[in-house]
Formats: sequence, structure tokens, C-alpha cells
Amino acid sequence: MNRAVGSSGDSESHVDVQSWRGLGILALPALAVMAADFMMRGSLILAFPAKYIGSYALSLAESTILWGVFLLAASARQGPWRWPLRACFVVLPMLALGGQMYFRGQYGTYLNLDATLFGTSMADSLWGQLDADLAHFLGSMVPVAIVAAALVWLACRRTHFSTRASRWAAWLSPFALLAAMLIPCSYRSIQGSTPDVIYLHAIGGLAKQLTGIDVRSHVRPRLRRPASLPTLRAQPAAFRNILFILNESLRADLACQRPGDRCPTMPFTDEATPGRLPLTQMRSNSSTTAIELAVLWTGLEPNAGRDALHDTPVLFEYADAAGWDTAYWTSHHMMFANSRLWVQHLPLRFHCHATTLDSQANVDTGADDRLLTERVKHEVSQLREPFFAMVQYGNTHVPYLVDKENSPFRPSGESKAPRDNEAYRNYYKNAVYRQNKTVAELIRSVRRSPIGERTIIVYTADHGEAFREHDQLGHTASIFDVEIHVPTWIDAPPSTLSEEERTAVRSYRDAPTFHTDLTPTLLDLMGLWDAPGILPYRKIMVGGSLLRSGRPLRTLAMTNCSGVWGCAFENWGVMRGTRKLHAREWDQQWLCYDVARDALETSPLPLSECADLLKDAERIFPRMPGR
Repeated sequence: MNRAVGSSGDSESHVDVQSWRGLGILALPALAVMAADFMMRGSLILAFPAKYIGSYALSLAESTILWGVFLLAASARQGPWRWPLRACFVVLPMLALGGQMYFRGQYGTYLNLDATLFGTSMADSLWGQLDADLAHFLGSMVPVAIVAAALVWLACRRTHFSTRASRWAAWLSPFALLAAMLIPCSYRSIQGSTPDVIYLHAIGGLAKQLTGIDVRSHVRPRLRRPASLPTLRAQPAAFRNILFILNESLRADLACQRPGDRCPTMPFTDEATPGRLPLTQMRSNSSTTAIELAVLWTGLEPNAGRDALHDTPVLFEYADAAGWDTAYWTSHHMMFANSRLWVQHLPLRFHCHATTLDSQANVDTGADDRLLTERVKHEVSQLREPFFAMVQYGNTHVPYLVDKENSPFRPSGESKAPRDNEAYRNYYKNAVYRQNKTVAELIRSVRRSPIGERTIIVYTADHGEAFREHDQLGHTASIFDVEIHVPTWIDAPPSTLSEEERTAVRSYRDAPTFHTDLTPTLLDLMGLWDAPGILPYRKIMVGGSLLRSGRPLRTLAMTNCSGVWGCAFENWGVMRGTRKLHAREWDQQWLCYDVARDALETSPLPLSECADLLKDAERIFPRMPGR
């Protein structure tokens, strides 16, 4: 009898060990998620305020229940449901964790509901991103899938749950997944949740959007309906044409701004414009192309409001009202998020875009910039003088277009993995080098032509490009200087500027200037800045003409969240002179910098040094990003 009792006790003890071991295995997926999360942002998690530690704990419990239920159902030894659930257990964590690992490597934050909804209108661009960086994407996804498959194997071999328990888990699995997609979580300014929970919440929000349960509008350009301008009388200081060249995603630190600067990335325009007048401290007011086009064309700040940004006259309309001929040539793709609506009714004699140059043009990089140059060379000589014409190059937009036979910057590669950052930066430099060659070819062609001695060329970029200087890649996610400090210069033949105008431009060479100053400058070049007919619109422009001394210094708004284009991640701020105050939605406070002392913005100043800017920021923006 004693042996029988002892045997029963041993059996109960063995069952307890198996049960605890089984529960431990079911908890492994959530522990793996947490371990991966700590590897990516452990210091941030440890610094969470108390309430976000609580939200993180709740999300970890949610993760534990979700993956535990799926793994329990997948571990069944019989039943038709076990194979589909085993596949789901491999695929879902691969997407929820592997996808987040990839996204964080690109943007320094996790994919959340805002970014998911923002991406629904740019499906072609997202597929282009994966096509350009598939190896890195798979490098994040495949290891997670392997670990998930190993956990299924371990659960099948080492857990001994009843068939009834597995069946109940199979029934609960879809409800657990649905709950994870619908339960609110902390995902914005402080992402106080595990990455899988943030991902599933984002997918749930996307599902509600696509089914019409919860529709959120995406801010994109609409059809413009500007008021008609009166006939304007242009009175420029000299007879001149204007050729405005806009480059895509070009950082100031890659450019030869002053004549004779040594810059291996852009030697061709340096040689083609030996007498140019540089503006070395020019900054865009956002790092988003659509927003910056609106700023450059209207002279308004990016936060001016949707109706104002769409219905204020633009440079082409001012020129047309003054009897100037106009043209707008671009290699950009007009299918990119309704871009065509923005330019549909511009008064243009010549116009082309990506698909008129190449019917198979890539939606991100557009048509080959060399095709654009050839088109402009052919048509610019047909314009009636005086003319205002714009050329917009696009091949330095991600995924970048390079000449593999002539790529001087090595090592170079398309991988966006953090460990390959310098090779990827070199890949970008090779795209800049290729594009610069064709831009210089256009400049030389204009200068050799009969219109050359009467044509002023104004050159700038829409924004810059980040390479993880602040844990971000690309543009639109911040207004750090790597994304907004852009090369700018004016190349004016001797007879095209008055001595006063040339002296004024030279006085701004190293002074802080902004794209909001270029609009008044271009209008002044047309002889329209003092025209009575533009006075209602001049009053709402915030910049000053660089052809005149004494440009007023004022606080300017800067943001990538605008009435003409929305943002995946909120970011905004203000700048006056060289001081800047800004924040992204995951920043815990405003960041204050003086870019004259800290060009790379690596050491924020005490907020007391931006006290006046803080008052302006609180007046202009109702809240900090993400709040």
C-alpha cells in the first residue's frame, strides 16, 4: 500500500511538472517578443514613466494570452484545425515582430496605426520600397518565422495538454486575434506597448478603415481653385528670363555651394556655374516634396491651412498674369498620391512629367532625369521671352537611380540594414553624382544658347535626406537639418541683375534664409514684388526678397503635417535665424538647437535658450506632436 501511495504521489508530481513546463512553453513567445523589444529599445523602456510601465505590462499580458492560445491550439496532436493554426503561428509573429524589427531599423520607431493608414494611399511606393530592400526585409522576417516554427515543434514535443484544451484554444484563437486588433494600446508619443501589440492594433485600425467602420481622411492634394489675378505689369530691374531648377532629396553638405568648393558628389554644376551667388544657409520649411512645392510656389508657411495652400495663386499664375511665357517640366510621377490634381490647371505652354517621358516610369524615382534634360533642351528655346520656367529632377528620391558603370563612391549597396548604412549612403551619393551630371548638361546647354546671357538660373532642393543621424532614414519624419538644409544658389549673367540686387544677394551668402524667401525673390526677379495687383497675397507671404537688403527676421513654422499633405508621424517646430525648436511625436519635450553652434544637432540646449521660440511654438501649434 505504501508503494501504491508513493507511486500515486510521484505521478501527481510528474503531472504538475509537465503542466508547469507546458505553461512555461506557452509563455515563451511573449518572452521572445519582450527580449527582442529590449534589444531594440531597452534603454527607452527602462526610462518609461510609471503609467507607461503599467501599459507595457498590460500589453505583455495581452501578448502572452494571444500567442499562448495560438500555440496551445497549434500543439494539438489531432484535429483538422492544428495545421492551419500552426501556419498562422508562424506567419503572424513573422509579420507582427519581424515587420516591426524592419520598420524600426528604417525609421527609429515602430509601425503604428497612423503610419499604416498613411501608407494605404501609397501602395505602389510601399511595394517599391520592398523591391529595393527585399534582402533586409527578409533578414528581419525569416529569423522570426524560424523561431516561431521551432516553438511549434517544441510545444508539440514537450507539452501534454488534453485534446479538449487544444480544441477550446482553437475556438478562442480568432477571438484572441480580433481582441488584439481592437484593444487600445499606447502607440504614439511613448510607445508603451510591445511591438506585436502595436502592430496588431495598427492592422485592426486599417481593417476598420478599409471596411468603412472607421474612415479617416488622408490629406493629399486636391484640385486647385485659385482666384483670378488681374493683369499685372512687370517692372524688373533688367530684362531677364528665369529658369528655376529644383532637385529632389539633396543635402547641403553634399553640394559645392561656393564656387571652387571641393565636393566630389556634385562637381559638374560647380564647373558649369563658376560665377554663381551661393546661399549657404538655405532651409526648406518641411522635408516633404508636396508641401515644399506649395511653400515655394505660394510663399506661404506649411501650416497655412488647406484652402490657403490650394487656392492662393502660384508663381506660374503670377507670371502668366504679367504676360510671361511659362513651362513646368518634371520627371516626377503624377500618379503619386494625386499629384496630378495639384498642377492640372496651371497656365503652361510646355509641361511634361514622368509618364510623358517614359510610360513605364517608376512611381518613386520617376522617369530617367536624362530624358527630362533632353526634353527641356529641346523646348526651352521655343519659349517666348521673358519666361518663367521650372525644371524638377527626381531620381535622387528613394530607391535612387544610379549608373552602375559610373559609381565612384564605394562600397555601395541598396541594403538599408543599419550595419550597411555607409554603403547605402554611398549608393545615394552615386545617385546624386549621376543626377548632377545631367543637371550640369542642361545648364551648359542654356548658357550656350541665344537665351543664355538673359537667363537667371535659381537652383535649390525640395529637402534633404537623413541617414540615421537621429535614428531615421529618408525624409518626412522630422525637421532636423539633415532633412531641411539644402543647397541653393543663383547664377545670374552680368546684365541680368542690377548692382544693388547683386550686392543684396551677396549679403545673404551665409545668412539664415528659407524657402519662404525664394517666392518673393522670384516674384522680384519678374518685377512683380511691388505690383499693386499682388498686394493681398504679398501680405500673407512670410518671407522677403533676397534682391533687397534688410529682409525682416521672423519666427517661421516648419512641419511635415500640412493641409496639402498629411504625415505618418507628427513632427513640427519653429525656427528664427539659426535657432530651432522642434519635436517629433515620440520626443518627450521640445528640442532646442542653435545650428550655427551645433550643425548636426547632437546636443540639445536648455529650453531656456529657446524661451521666445517656445512661446511662438505654443502660439502656432496647439500641442506638441503626438499629444
